Amino acid sequence: MASLPLPALQQSRPSVVAVASDVVGTVAPARLSALEWSIVAMAERDSLSSIREPSRYTRVLRAFFGLKQPNRLASDRLETLRRVSVLAWLHGWNVPKSELVAFREAGFSNDQFELIQNSLGQARASARRRKHAR
Repeated sequence: MASLPLPALQQSRPSVVAVASDVVGTVAPARLSALEWSIVAMAERDSLSSIREPSRYTRVLRAFFGLKQPNRLASDRLETLRRVSVLAWLHGWNVPKSELVAFREAGFSNDQFELIQNSLGQARASARRRKHAR
């Protein structure tokens, strides 16, 4: 199998390399606002039941015993962030694909999901260090 030397390959397609470097240079790092970070932090205390839709039986029991239903966030976008954050806190990277699709449809990116996961990993590691330091 024949191959071209590297200098010949680079000379034949200089525009592709220039376009790729321009595209990579304009990509902004993933960020979350202060409000979004507060929702991620708040999700640590939420249980898995807070993201499930209650069954008829559960609704009847809540009504009968006067139990309060957990509040959803007013913004659908922020509620989606909370749902993904709860799952990330509880299950790490094992977030259901349907939730990731909803996360992206809400306007978030895969880079933002990775940023959340990395932050939660650091928080877990810090908590383990504090626990073992006692």
